[in-house]
Amino acid sequence: MKKTKLALAIATSAMISTPVFATNGDVLIGLGAHARALGGTGTAAFFGSENALTNPALLGKSQGTEFTIGGTIFKPNVKATSDVVTGGQPAQSQTSDNDMNIIPEVSLSTRINDNWTFGLGIFGSAGMGVDYRDTDALFNGYSNLQIMKFAPSLAYNDTNFGFGFAPVIQYGALDINYKMDTNANGSTSDQTDMNVGNGMSTDIGFGFNLGGYFDVTKELTLAVAYQSAISMEYKDQISGASMPFYGMGALDAPFGDKLEQPAEIKVGAAYTTGSWMLTADAKQIKWGDAAGYKDFNWKDQNVFGIGAKYTGQGYWLGAGYNFGSDPIEKLSDTSPNNQTINMFNNHFFPGIVESHITAGGGYKLTKNMALDAAVVYAPEVEKTVNTGFLSQQADPAFSSHKVTHSQIGYTLSLRMNF
Repeated sequence: MKKTKLALAIATSAMISTPVFATNGDVLIGLGAHARALGGTGTAAFFGSENALTNPALLGKSQGTEFTIGGTIFKPNVKATSDVVTGGQPAQSQTSDNDMNIIPEVSLSTRINDNWTFGLGIFGSAGMGVDYRDTDALFNGYSNLQIMKFAPSLAYNDTNFGFGFAPVIQYGALDINYKMDTNANGSTSDQTDMNVGNGMSTDIGFGFNLGGYFDVTKELTLAVAYQSAISMEYKDQISGASMPFYGMGALDAPFGDKLEQPAEIKVGAAYTTGSWMLTADAKQIKWGDAAGYKDFNWKDQNVFGIGAKYTGQGYWLGAGYNFGSDPIEKLSDTSPNNQTINMFNNHFFPGIVESHITAGGGYKLTKNMALDAAVVYAPEVEKTVNTGFLSQQADPAFSSHKVTHSQIGYTLSLRMNF
C-alpha cells in the first residue's frame, strides 16, 4: 500500500463523524414530536412546552404547567463504496455498524403570571459516529460525537405579541480511535500496528436562543427566531487525526480542533382554521461561517418545511415535508488536498440527505396526560467524488468514492399538564 493511500485511509477513518440524524446537514429537522411530525416546523406554531426547544417566545401562549419527556430512535443507513485503497481495482463496500441512536428530549413550561412564562429545554442535538472496528480496510476506525443542550427560557407575552430568550449551555464529547498500518501490508491486525487516539475530549460552550411572534389575526401568527453559534474545541482530536495526512503531503495544512455548532435564522407562519392548523417555516443554517465546517467547504443551507395538523376530540394527526439542499459543496478534484476533503465529507460526514417525509399523531390518555408520536423518513440519496490522486492514479477520475444514505427516525413523548 502506497503512503498516500495509507494516509488517506487512516486520516479519513479517524476523522470526526458528526451526527447524521434525520437532518438538514447534521441538524435535526425539528425537536419534539409535534415539530417532527409537521415537517420540522415550529417557529410560529404553538406546540406547548416543546417550543422551549425551538422558539422560546411561543411559551407565552401556554397556560398552567406542562412537562414533556420523550426521545427519538434514529436509524441511519450509510454505505460507502470505494476503490481508493485498492488503487483503482475492484471497489470495497461497507455499511457503518453504528445504525441506531437514542436522542433524549425534556421540556417544561410554567406560567409565572399573566405576562411571563418560564420554560426549560434539555435535549440531545448530536450523538452519532461511525464504527468500523471489525474492518481492516477502514483501519478499524471509531468516532463518536455527543452533544447535549440545556436551555432555561423566559418569555413575555401581551395581547397579540410576545418575545422570549434562552441562554444555552452546551456539553460536547468527542472520541476518535483508529489503527495505523505501520508495516503497510494492508492489514491493521498485526501486533506491530499502532493504535492512534488518546481518549475522549470534552468541552462546554455557551450561546443563546431568542425569538418573537405576532398574532396578525386570531387565526394567523408570524414569528422569527435566532439560534446563536456555539464554539466548541476538542483537544487533540481532529488535529491529531489529520497529522498523518499532513505528514504524507496529502493535506496543505493540518486541521484544527474547533467544531462550532452553526447559527440558525428562522421565520415561520401558522394559520388555524377550525380543526386545522397549517404551518410553514424557512431557515438558514450558517455552515459557511462555522469553524470546522467551513474548513471542509460546507456552505450556508436554506431549509423549507410545511405541515398540516388536524385536531379531533382527544387526538391529533399531522403530516409534513422538509427540504434542505445538500450543504457540502465538492471542491474541484485537481489536487490531493481537495480530494482529501471531498473524501472525508463523503465517507465520514455524509450529511447529504435532502427530502424528509413526516407524519405523526397524539392521543389524550387522561385529562392531564397525552402520548405523542412522529415518524421521519429521508429517502436514499447518493454522492460520488473522485479520488484518483489519492489512489496514485494519473487521472483524478480513475478512482472514486460513492456514499448512499437514507434515514428513518421514530419519536415518542409523554405530555403532562397541571
